[in-house]
Amino acid sequence: MSLSTRFLLTVCLAVAALPASVSAQYELFGVPQRAALADIDARTEELKAVNKSIWEFAEVGLQEHKSAKLLVDKLRENGFEVKHGVSDMPTAFVASYGSGQPIIGILAEYDALPGMSQTVEPVRTPLKEGEPGHACGHSGLGTGSLGAALAVKAAMEKYKLPGTIRLYGTPAEETVIGKIYMLLDGQFDDLDICLHWHPSTKTGPWAGSSKAIVSVKFTFDGVSAHAAGNPEKGRSALDAVELMNVGVNYMREHTKEDARLHYVITDGGGAPNVVPPKATVWYFIRADSHEDVEYYFKWVNDIAKGAALMTRTKLSVKVDTDCHELIVNDPLSELFHMNLTKVGPPKFDENEIAFARRIQQPLVEEFGAVYPLAISDKIDTLEESRVISKGSTDVGDISWYVPTGGIRTSCMAAESPGHSWQNVACIGSSIGEKGIIYGAKTIAITALDLMLKPELVLEAKADWKRRMEGRKYTTLIPEGQKPPLKIR
Repeated sequence: MSLSTRFLLTVCLAVAALPASVSAQYELFGVPQRAALADIDARTEELKAVNKSIWEFAEVGLQEHKSAKLLVDKLRENGFEVKHGVSDMPTAFVASYGSGQPIIGILAEYDALPGMSQTVEPVRTPLKEGEPGHACGHSGLGTGSLGAALAVKAAMEKYKLPGTIRLYGTPAEETVIGKIYMLLDGQFDDLDICLHWHPSTKTGPWAGSSKAIVSVKFTFDGVSAHAAGNPEKGRSALDAVELMNVGVNYMREHTKEDARLHYVITDGGGAPNVVPPKATVWYFIRADSHEDVEYYFKWVNDIAKGAALMTRTKLSVKVDTDCHELIVNDPLSELFHMNLTKVGPPKFDENEIAFARRIQQPLVEEFGAVYPLAISDKIDTLEESRVISKGSTDVGDISWYVPTGGIRTSCMAAESPGHSWQNVACIGSSIGEKGIIYGAKTIAITALDLMLKPELVLEAKADWKRRMEGRKYTTLIPEGQKPPLKIR
């Protein structure tokens, strides 16, 4: 008897054994998918607690030690084999269950943003002043991906399904570091399909691309001197940084509309009466294509060299990471859209709607913003989802190696700004919890669809191969460079 025949027989025998408590809504799905959905229902309170813990840990990228440990412990408790501290990053991990093909990967993120601490309240109230907070919702992202992986494993184990499910713990997404270095280390080499999701103000498939980005620090070394007594003996590294920034700001006029060039001065000297002997400026250089990012990177480098010549300082350049635009996959987007619809978005009650309206009110008062909706419970169409994000994600680099598809689910007040205190409050509330569970269910049944229907994997691979024609993956990260130990 073939493996596929044995599997079909197992499924048929299992139909009668399906618990009566499974919702009638789940009759739209096959037996293994229903088992996965029931597993998430059964562990909903556990997943809420995981989200709450990671939300409270609020650790910035490459320092997510408690968050990563919590996820790893949950995975090991549930029978996953886990490699922790992979790719020279203590908070990166790869958890696997099963064997053989297909190998389906799910991505988890869990880093917070600096200075975004906030309580679960509809007014700006830091939990700890100046501390990090989950303003991008990654506490929920990691939690939802965990729930999906555990549910897929439960269905695989119950019905003896062939294949492998993996959960990738990817640190420092906010600075697009984790997945890049894991990719360069070969962690994704044998994947058949990669799935991802993200908390959002909307619900829909991730059917559009993103911006490529290079993160790079320019450091100038000069000569210190007394700024009043003998300035002629000094060479100001800060002058070089400022001249460089002026040059880049003039460069903006001659870049394409999609380009984004932003920077912060991370070291500008210690005191006004000392000519700064050292100064550093940190740049993000973005565009819709990696090819354009490479072009702009060379241009910005030339401007930096000019600033060093003008100030008689020495220049050093450090590329922290280099991220590509996302390669979309139509078959996966279509599959996700179908499953988002079949699972059905959560409904938000009067208290949640009132909470969202209060979250929106400061933006109405300060900026005159208009919000037709408090919370979106609509599923965007595929056409509505085919937009290029103005942000960047290191999911993009994985999509250059393997067919990749994803979703967004509504976890925040409608149209709230990205990376805002409003998002911290929402992802820690019941609004965020409902979106997390919805995301976990949709990811889980999609992973099982791909395991049970080999033709879906083949369609996704064919679409990926077509889109990758003429593209070649390159990186501005020096060969052999290890990931940074910390972001700043």
